[in-house]
Amino acid sequence: MKKLLVLATVAAVAIGLVAIARAQTAPYDLIIRNARIIDGSGNPWYRGEIGVRGDTIARVAPSVPGSAARVIDAAGQIVSPGFIDLHSHGGDTIFDVPTADNYIRQGVTTIIAGPDGGSPVPLAPFFTKLDALPKSINIGAFLGQGSVREAVMGLANRKPTGDELNKMRAIVDQGMKDGAFGLSTGLFYVPGNFSSTEEVIELAKVVGRYGGIHISHMRDEAFKVVESVRETIRIGEEGGIPTQVTHHKIVGPKNYGKSVDTLRLIDEARSRGVDAMSDQYPYTASSNSIEASLVPQWAQDGGHEAVLKRLKDPQLRKEIMLETARIIRDERGGGDPKNVVLARCSWDPSLDGKNLAEVTKLRGMEPTLENASEAGMWLVEQGNCQAIYHAISEQDLERIMRHPATMIASDGGIQVFGRSAPHPRSYGTFARVLGVYVRERGTITLEDAIRKMTTLPAQRLHVHDRGLLREGMKADLVVFDPARVRDAATFEKPHQYAEGFSSVIVSGQVVFDGKAMTSSRPGKVLRSSLTAR
Repeated sequence: MKKLLVLATVAAVAIGLVAIARAQTAPYDLIIRNARIIDGSGNPWYRGEIGVRGDTIARVAPSVPGSAARVIDAAGQIVSPGFIDLHSHGGDTIFDVPTADNYIRQGVTTIIAGPDGGSPVPLAPFFTKLDALPKSINIGAFLGQGSVREAVMGLANRKPTGDELNKMRAIVDQGMKDGAFGLSTGLFYVPGNFSSTEEVIELAKVVGRYGGIHISHMRDEAFKVVESVRETIRIGEEGGIPTQVTHHKIVGPKNYGKSVDTLRLIDEARSRGVDAMSDQYPYTASSNSIEASLVPQWAQDGGHEAVLKRLKDPQLRKEIMLETARIIRDERGGGDPKNVVLARCSWDPSLDGKNLAEVTKLRGMEPTLENASEAGMWLVEQGNCQAIYHAISEQDLERIMRHPATMIASDGGIQVFGRSAPHPRSYGTFARVLGVYVRERGTITLEDAIRKMTTLPAQRLHVHDRGLLREGMKADLVVFDPARVRDAATFEKPHQYAEGFSSVIVSGQVVFDGKAMTSSRPGKVLRSSLTAR
């Protein structure tokens, strides 16, 4: 009997080995050969091949035997996981451009929308609409605290009542059940900037029960940037939630160098057990509306119509313009109206690309700080404009990038090619890191750059099936030439696609073949699978 049992066991093992061998040699849907693999872990690259079946990585080995419906010869290029952008405004325009060309063509296979405190409320209908949209890119979302507050309180500058706070808690709870990855705050914007730290902490506690995260456009990135980082950390510490400084930057020449202090605060927080991190885009210019950036926050109480009403009051207008002139001098304007460049004026596209000094001259005035302030208020009165602000230090940028807890995120959006004059970060963020800060300057290594674009954001979001090149993971993959990759987009000519990417694969399907977008639309809506604890 024992002999029969042994024979049966041996036979079973043999059958199992045959099955494994057959599985490994069965036809693949896609094989990538002759690759230098950077798997996203931060480990050095190694030579290998990748076999894909359906939407999953089935084999990673020095050589993948067998046939495939499609074979890509990487010819020694880098193959890495697809890049994950956890700060994107792509949710605003994905229905206009579901192929998301500007993202896909720089290797981004997943974007997370709803940053800066702004998102659809509730999220469920937005996700349902996205589910029905054939798209090339994966997309998920945060729930915006500012949008939650507005849904309950409007644009009022006051503390919520107990009942209002409970209503906000309930919306956040439902948002997490609907699949939000966490809570985004825009404490720089109306109405988020009317919220106390304590109010945000109460909502963070709701998110914390699900294991979600907090990501914040802080109250101030200029003179009070250190205090704002402290607040961001406090929200995480007291809310019991991972917390993140998003698009970490230092604004204004008088504040340059303060990244030493902000990064020290993150290190100190982590040393005492607070899960604090940051993300960053690799440009020395930010982008925001004229109203949000140049109008003092006290004057934004009540929203755009209230701003317009205050500008009609001679005394209030004078006070607003004095503060706006100071902001141009010391903060977003970097000391010169030329540093404020209009990106999009929907009411007059002829202004797109002009700087505030030029607009001031068009208004028949010399481009002094005071006159530029007047021109800025005129822009707000006409309908507001999106603008780009050149007021960030390269030294701070590189210092933040080198920090191990910093990941890469664009703060860009899905662009309609040729429309307006957007910040080039929408077209070039990930390519610029690889081309400028890895290859040209050596600020970080290639392997660390990939880690900051893949496993780090995936880990942050608790997305466990993407961001790492391993068997069993989803086949979101990028093939690129590290010697050629570059951002072609500039501030003067932003509508230029990144170069050096030969294949971009989403869920096992090639969506960009190095020359053009394909007809494949394999993008998925990614919902958080976290449940309340």
